Amino acid sequence: MSRMNLILQAAHERAEQMGLPYSGAVLPDEAYELMQSLPKAVLLDVRSHAEWQFVGTVPQSVKIEWRSFPGMAPNPNFLAQLTHQVDPESVLLVLCRSGVRSDEVARLAAANGYSEVYNVLEGFEGDKDEMGHRNSVGGWRQRGLPWEQN
Repeated sequence: MSRMNLILQAAHERAEQMGLPYSGAVLPDEAYELMQSLPKAVLLDVRSHAEWQFVGTVPQSVKIEWRSFPGMAPNPNFLAQLTHQVDPESVLLVLCRSGVRSDEVARLAAANGYSEVYNVLEGFEGDKDEMGHRNSVGGWRQRGLPWEQN
């Protein structure tokens, strides 16, 4: 079995175990491998403009705010922006800070015609450590995957 098939199988198994209404859940390094290997893969970063500007972004990701800073008000145009920027036939990999907002977006995308949707577990910054800080317990950056900062 190919590496991509193993990743997708693991992602589907996680979805079953977690009771997810979308295709699956991938770890950041798995998402990166899928981005490199699947021509239809799109990494969708749903964090806020402030997070993109001050924390960093993944090169070549599509960026659409799910919630806006400050106050984290929902983006009323999110679904329209998504359908305008991302083909529903894409393999959609959804990324946020820690995996919570991306789960919400994955559910919405799957309910609106996106057939291959994966939540990126751990997100860009990962979970908080014992001191309450991010970027040391999991996440895209902590795993050493490509990212940039403005």
